[in-house]
Amino acid sequence: MRFKYFIVFTIVVIGHLVAGIYFNHYSAWWIALALLVFLGITVLACIKIQWNFFITSVNRVPLTIQQFSSGIKPVALTFDDGPHECTPAILDILKQEQVPATFFVIGKNIAGKEALLQRMASEGHLIGNHSFSHSVHFDWQSTRQMKADIQQCSDAITAVTGTAPTIFRPPFGVTNPNLARAIQGLNLVSVGWTIRSMDTVAKDADALLQKILKQVKSNSTVLLHDRCPITVQILPELIRNLKERGYTFTFPVRMESVAVL
Repeated sequence: MRFKYFIVFTIVVIGHLVAGIYFNHYSAWWIALALLVFLGITVLACIKIQWNFFITSVNRVPLTIQQFSSGIKPVALTFDDGPHECTPAILDILKQEQVPATFFVIGKNIAGKEALLQRMASEGHLIGNHSFSHSVHFDWQSTRQMKADIQQCSDAITAVTGTAPTIFRPPFGVTNPNLARAIQGLNLVSVGWTIRSMDTVAKDADALLQKILKQVKSNSTVLLHDRCPITVQILPELIRNLKERGYTFTFPVRMESVAVL
Protein backbone atom coordinates (compact mmCIF):
# COMPACT_ATOMS: atom_id res chain seq x y z
CA MET A 1 0.00 0.00 0.00
CA ARG A 2 1.13 3.51 -0.77
CA PHE A 3 0.87 4.55 2.88
CA LYS A 4 3.83 2.36 3.84
CA TYR A 5 6.04 3.94 1.18
CA PHE A 6 4.81 7.38 2.22
CA ILE A 7 5.84 6.72 5.83
CA VAL A 8 9.30 5.61 4.72
CA PHE A 9 9.66 8.66 2.48
CA THR A 10 8.55 10.98 5.31
CA ILE A 11 11.05 9.45 7.73
CA VAL A 12 13.83 9.90 5.19
CA VAL A 13 12.87 13.55 4.59
CA ILE A 14 12.68 14.34 8.30
CA GLY A 15 15.98 12.55 8.87
CA HIS A 16 17.56 14.70 6.18
CA LEU A 17 16.13 17.85 7.76
CA VAL A 18 17.38 16.88 11.23
CA ALA A 19 20.84 16.32 9.77
CA GLY A 20 20.59 19.67 7.99
CA ILE A 21 19.69 21.43 11.23
CA TYR A 22 22.61 19.80 13.04
CA PHE A 23 25.29 20.14 10.36
CA ASN A 24 24.13 22.95 8.06
CA HIS A 25 22.11 25.15 10.40
CA TYR A 26 18.77 24.61 8.64
CA SER A 27 15.83 26.33 10.27
CA ALA A 28 13.78 24.06 12.55
CA TRP A 29 10.71 25.39 10.78
CA TRP A 30 11.48 23.02 7.92
CA ILE A 31 10.58 20.07 10.16
CA ALA A 32 7.32 21.75 11.16
CA LEU A 33 6.52 22.34 7.49
CA ALA A 34 7.33 18.72 6.60
CA LEU A 35 5.07 17.45 9.38
CA LEU A 36 2.29 19.80 8.26
CA VAL A 37 2.55 18.52 4.68
CA PHE A 38 2.57 14.93 5.97
CA LEU A 39 -0.59 15.60 8.00
CA GLY A 40 -2.35 17.30 5.09
CA ILE A 41 -1.61 14.49 2.67
CA THR A 42 -2.69 11.88 5.21
CA VAL A 43 -6.03 13.60 5.83
CA LEU A 44 -6.69 13.92 2.10
CA ALA A 45 -5.76 10.27 1.59
CA CYS A 46 -8.31 9.25 4.24
CA ILE A 47 -11.17 10.91 2.38
CA LYS A 48 -10.00 10.19 -1.18
CA ILE A 49 -10.76 6.51 -1.62
CA GLN A 50 -9.70 6.73 -5.28
CA TRP A 51 -6.08 7.31 -4.20
CA ASN A 52 -5.87 3.70 -2.98
CA PHE A 53 -3.58 5.03 -0.28
CA PHE A 54 -4.45 2.70 2.59
CA ILE A 55 -6.64 0.19 0.78
CA THR A 56 -6.68 -0.92 -2.83
CA SER A 57 -10.30 -0.34 -3.83
CA VAL A 58 -12.12 -1.16 -7.04
CA ASN A 59 -13.16 2.35 -8.05
CA ARG A 60 -13.89 1.81 -11.72
CA VAL A 61 -15.66 -1.08 -13.45
CA PRO A 62 -12.84 -3.46 -14.46
CA LEU A 63 -11.89 -3.47 -18.13
CA THR A 64 -12.44 -6.72 -20.00
CA ILE A 65 -11.25 -8.15 -23.32
CA GLN A 66 -14.90 -8.45 -24.35
CA GLN A 67 -15.34 -4.73 -23.85
CA PHE A 68 -12.46 -3.94 -26.19
CA SER A 69 -13.60 -6.38 -28.86
CA SER A 70 -17.30 -5.51 -28.85
CA GLY A 71 -17.27 -1.83 -27.91
CA ILE A 72 -19.34 -2.37 -24.77
CA LYS A 73 -19.59 0.71 -22.54
CA PRO A 74 -20.34 -0.58 -19.03
CA VAL A 75 -21.46 1.53 -16.12
CA ALA A 76 -22.29 0.45 -12.56
CA LEU A 77 -25.09 1.97 -10.52
CA THR A 78 -24.51 1.59 -6.79
CA PHE A 79 -26.83 2.54 -3.93
CA ASP A 80 -25.70 3.11 -0.35
CA ASP A 81 -27.38 3.28 3.07
CA GLY A 82 -30.43 1.05 2.57
CA PRO A 83 -32.62 -0.73 3.00
CA HIS A 84 -34.94 2.23 3.33
CA GLU A 85 -38.54 3.26 2.69
CA CYS A 86 -37.44 4.55 -0.73
CA THR A 87 -35.79 1.25 -1.68
CA PRO A 88 -38.95 -0.43 -3.10
CA ALA A 89 -39.38 2.42 -5.58
CA ILE A 90 -35.74 2.06 -6.64
CA LEU A 91 -36.21 -1.69 -7.10
CA ASP A 92 -39.41 -1.14 -9.11
CA ILE A 93 -37.58 1.16 -11.53
CA LEU A 94 -34.62 -1.19 -11.90
CA LYS A 95 -36.97 -4.12 -12.56
CA GLN A 96 -38.96 -2.19 -15.14
CA GLU A 97 -35.80 -1.09 -16.94
CA GLN A 98 -34.12 -4.52 -16.56
CA VAL A 99 -31.04 -2.97 -14.96
CA PRO A 100 -28.82 -4.71 -12.37
CA ALA A 101 -27.43 -2.61 -9.53
CA THR A 102 -25.36 -2.95 -6.38
CA PHE A 103 -26.74 -2.16 -2.94
CA PHE A 104 -24.34 -1.48 -0.08
CA VAL A 105 -26.58 -2.00 2.92
CA ILE A 106 -26.26 -0.87 6.52
CA GLY A 107 -26.71 -3.80 8.88
CA LYS A 108 -28.81 -1.98 11.47
CA ASN A 109 -31.33 -1.05 8.76
CA ILE A 110 -32.09 -4.66 7.85
CA ALA A 111 -34.34 -5.51 10.80
CA GLY A 112 -37.95 -5.23 9.66
CA LYS A 113 -36.90 -4.86 6.03
CA GLU A 114 -35.68 -8.40 5.39
CA ALA A 115 -38.09 -8.74 2.47
CA LEU A 116 -36.29 -5.93 0.65
CA LEU A 117 -32.96 -7.75 0.93
CA GLN A 118 -34.58 -10.94 -0.31
CA ARG A 119 -36.03 -9.02 -3.23
CA MET A 120 -32.64 -7.49 -4.09
CA ALA A 121 -31.11 -10.95 -4.23
CA SER A 122 -33.98 -12.61 -6.11
CA GLU A 123 -34.04 -9.87 -8.74
CA GLY A 124 -30.36 -10.31 -9.50
CA HIS A 125 -28.83 -7.37 -7.72
CA LEU A 126 -25.53 -7.50 -5.87
CA ILE A 127 -25.56 -6.87 -2.12
CA GLY A 128 -22.51 -5.43 -0.39
CA ASN A 129 -21.53 -4.60 3.18
CA HIS A 130 -21.64 -0.94 4.28
CA SER A 131 -20.93 -1.64 7.98
CA PHE A 132 -23.52 -2.42 10.65
CA SER A 133 -23.60 0.91 12.46
CA HIS A 134 -22.46 3.45 9.83
CA SER A 135 -21.60 5.59 12.84
CA VAL A 136 -19.75 8.89 12.65
CA HIS A 137 -17.38 7.28 15.15
CA PHE A 138 -16.68 4.29 12.91
CA ASP A 139 -13.41 5.64 11.51
CA TRP A 140 -11.95 6.31 14.97
CA GLN A 141 -12.33 2.72 16.11
CA SER A 142 -9.64 0.08 16.53
CA THR A 143 -9.15 -2.64 13.94
CA ARG A 144 -10.85 -5.13 16.27
CA GLN A 145 -13.91 -2.91 16.70
CA MET A 146 -14.17 -2.21 12.96
CA LYS A 147 -13.85 -5.88 12.16
CA ALA A 148 -16.61 -6.78 14.63
CA ASP A 149 -18.93 -4.10 13.19
CA ILE A 150 -18.34 -5.19 9.60
CA GLN A 151 -18.76 -8.87 10.48
CA GLN A 152 -22.05 -8.10 12.23
CA CYS A 153 -23.33 -6.57 9.00
CA SER A 154 -22.17 -9.57 6.97
CA ASP A 155 -23.89 -11.91 9.40
CA ALA A 156 -27.13 -9.95 9.11
CA ILE A 157 -27.00 -10.09 5.30
CA THR A 158 -26.17 -13.80 5.29
CA ALA A 159 -29.00 -14.62 7.69
CA VAL A 160 -31.52 -13.10 5.27
CA THR A 161 -30.12 -13.99 1.84
CA GLY A 162 -28.12 -17.14 2.60
CA THR A 163 -25.10 -15.61 0.87
CA ALA A 164 -22.23 -13.80 2.56
CA PRO A 165 -21.23 -10.50 0.94
CA THR A 166 -17.78 -10.32 -0.64
CA ILE A 167 -17.61 -6.57 -1.20
CA PHE A 168 -17.47 -3.64 1.21
CA ARG A 169 -17.86 0.10 0.84
CA PRO A 170 -16.35 2.16 3.67
CA PRO A 171 -18.82 4.41 5.49
CA PHE A 172 -18.47 7.97 4.16
CA GLY A 173 -15.76 6.64 1.82
CA VAL A 174 -13.15 7.15 4.54
CA THR A 175 -10.22 4.75 4.77
CA ASN A 176 -7.32 4.34 7.18
CA PRO A 177 -4.79 1.68 8.25
CA ASN A 178 -7.14 0.16 10.86
CA LEU A 179 -9.85 -0.34 8.25
CA ALA A 180 -7.34 -1.79 5.83
CA ARG A 181 -6.40 -4.47 8.35
CA ALA A 182 -10.04 -5.13 9.22
CA ILE A 183 -11.29 -5.80 5.69
CA GLN A 184 -8.16 -7.73 4.81
CA GLY A 185 -8.82 -9.96 7.80
CA LEU A 186 -12.40 -10.48 6.63
CA ASN A 187 -11.33 -11.14 3.02
CA LEU A 188 -13.57 -8.40 1.62
CA VAL A 189 -12.98 -6.32 -1.50
CA SER A 190 -13.24 -2.56 -1.00
CA VAL A 191 -15.36 -0.79 -3.62
CA GLY A 192 -15.20 2.96 -4.26
CA TRP A 193 -16.61 5.03 -7.10
CA THR A 194 -15.70 7.39 -9.93
CA ILE A 195 -18.80 9.61 -9.71
CA ARG A 196 -20.09 10.88 -6.38
CA SER A 197 -23.53 12.20 -7.21
CA MET A 198 -24.02 14.08 -3.91
CA ASP A 199 -27.70 13.14 -4.11
CA THR A 200 -27.88 13.35 -0.30
CA VAL A 201 -27.61 17.14 -0.47
CA ALA A 202 -29.04 17.85 -3.94
CA LYS A 203 -32.16 20.01 -4.14
CA ASP A 204 -32.66 20.35 -7.89
CA ALA A 205 -33.48 17.06 -9.64
CA ASP A 206 -32.60 18.24 -13.12
CA ALA A 207 -29.28 19.70 -11.96
CA LEU A 208 -28.44 16.40 -10.25
CA LEU A 209 -29.30 14.42 -13.37
CA GLN A 210 -27.20 16.65 -15.64
CA LYS A 211 -24.29 16.55 -13.20
CA ILE A 212 -24.17 12.75 -13.35
CA LEU A 213 -24.63 12.58 -17.12
CA LYS A 214 -21.86 15.14 -17.63
CA GLN A 215 -19.38 13.05 -15.66
CA VAL A 216 -20.28 9.54 -16.75
CA LYS A 217 -17.82 7.65 -18.95
CA SER A 218 -17.27 4.05 -19.92
CA ASN A 219 -16.47 1.94 -16.83
CA SER A 220 -17.84 4.55 -14.43
CA THR A 221 -19.12 3.54 -10.99
CA VAL A 222 -21.87 5.91 -9.84
CA LEU A 223 -22.49 6.47 -6.13
CA LEU A 224 -26.18 7.02 -5.32
CA HIS A 225 -28.32 6.51 -2.20
CA ASP A 226 -31.57 4.57 -2.11
CA ARG A 227 -32.71 6.62 0.90
CA CYS A 228 -33.05 9.81 -1.15
CA PRO A 229 -36.42 10.70 -2.76
CA ILE A 230 -34.59 12.84 -5.32
CA THR A 231 -32.70 9.74 -6.47
CA VAL A 232 -35.98 7.94 -7.06
CA GLN A 233 -37.11 10.98 -9.04
CA ILE A 234 -34.16 11.08 -11.44
CA LEU A 235 -33.44 7.34 -11.79
CA PRO A 236 -35.79 6.54 -14.72
CA GLU A 237 -34.45 9.42 -16.80
CA LEU A 238 -30.86 8.62 -15.82
CA ILE A 239 -31.22 5.03 -16.99
CA ARG A 240 -32.95 6.01 -20.23
CA ASN A 241 -30.29 8.60 -21.04
CA LEU A 242 -27.49 6.15 -20.40
CA LYS A 243 -29.15 3.52 -22.58
CA GLU A 244 -29.58 6.06 -25.38
CA ARG A 245 -25.87 6.83 -25.16
CA GLY A 246 -25.02 3.16 -25.61
CA TYR A 247 -24.14 2.26 -22.04
CA THR A 248 -24.81 -1.14 -20.53
CA PHE A 249 -25.28 -1.84 -16.85
CA THR A 250 -23.12 -4.09 -14.75
CA PHE A 251 -21.58 -4.50 -11.30
CA PRO A 252 -18.57 -2.57 -9.93
CA VAL A 253 -16.56 -5.78 -9.59
CA ARG A 254 -15.93 -8.51 -12.14
CA MET A 255 -18.30 -11.41 -11.75
CA GLU A 256 -20.66 -13.56 -13.75
CA SER A 257 -23.60 -11.58 -15.04
CA VAL A 258 -26.92 -12.13 -13.29
CA ALA A 259 -30.21 -11.66 -15.07
CA VAL A 260 -32.65 -9.22 -13.52
CA LEU A 261 -36.15 -10.63 -13.22
